[in-house]
Amino acid sequence: MPAPNTFPSQIFTSLKELLGMERISQFFSVIARKQKVKSILGGRHESKLRGRGLDFEEVRQYVKGDDIRNIDWKVTARTRETHTRVFSEEKEKPALIIVDQSKSMFFGSQVRTKSVVAAELAAIAAFRVLKQGDRVGGIVFADNGIDIIQPKRDRRNILRFLEKVVNRNHELADSNPAGTGDALKEVAMKTRNIVTHDFLVVVISDFHRYSSDVTRFISQIAQHNDVVLVKVFDPLEREIPETKFVAGNQETQVSVDGKSKTIRKNFLEGFDKDYKDFQIHMKKHRIPLFSINTIQPIEEQLKEVFKGGRK
Repeated sequence: MPAPNTFPSQIFTSLKELLGMERISQFFSVIARKQKVKSILGGRHESKLRGRGLDFEEVRQYVKGDDIRNIDWKVTARTRETHTRVFSEEKEKPALIIVDQSKSMFFGSQVRTKSVVAAELAAIAAFRVLKQGDRVGGIVFADNGIDIIQPKRDRRNILRFLEKVVNRNHELADSNPAGTGDALKEVAMKTRNIVTHDFLVVVISDFHRYSSDVTRFISQIAQHNDVVLVKVFDPLEREIPETKFVAGNQETQVSVDGKSKTIRKNFLEGFDKDYKDFQIHMKKHRIPLFSINTIQPIEEQLKEVFKGGRK
């Protein structure tokens, strides 16, 4: 098979292409002020700080890393669980961007592959966070490994992250998806080891392999952090063409009668139901989820998703 860089940029990305996403990032903010489910973007934010002499906000359960001087002993004695007083102050919000470069992302029916779109979204988010003045790092998970870049307030750190994304993206030409069913679960567990609280966690994936374990880990991370989920999909995954065709992978082929209105209807409704169910489940945990397709320009889609949050 030819080297990945001989393919069009719509199939494989490059560091040059991802660096070009910095232009788009200036129009959006992935930092929310007192983030609510629908306020994904919103400029500088108030964050929960462990400090003294600040505005009191709430009492919550103590988590590792909290200042022990702020323990509320009365509530702790009453509930028999350690609680701490929380104060508000504008501060940095470190960000961790998690991007999927596994085999299911290596698909695109018309314009770009899902893996390229996910890589571009990761670059936009990383540059936007850095421009806000916050630390940013990332996790890239693929069929044959996971790369972790710890959050830093350093442009060179973003370059290292994007290089990992490009390397994993190019590996898709020959990667084997066998045994990747627990990839999201493993990433969720590793994320919990990095983030404590007051982080922004952005997960970019097609979520083809999400499970109850994954959603549980994500909801646990969201208890003390802001989490945003971005589902990348190709329109062919939602609407099959009105013709007979053969679809398959390296192991299996199936004949699909796209002329059947029943098949097309079931295919469309099945996709929409899965997405809506996932969205409703995440909403229960105050986790926003939105989708980006592989056909429309990313900039146009982000403007539509984040209208009202644009600077």
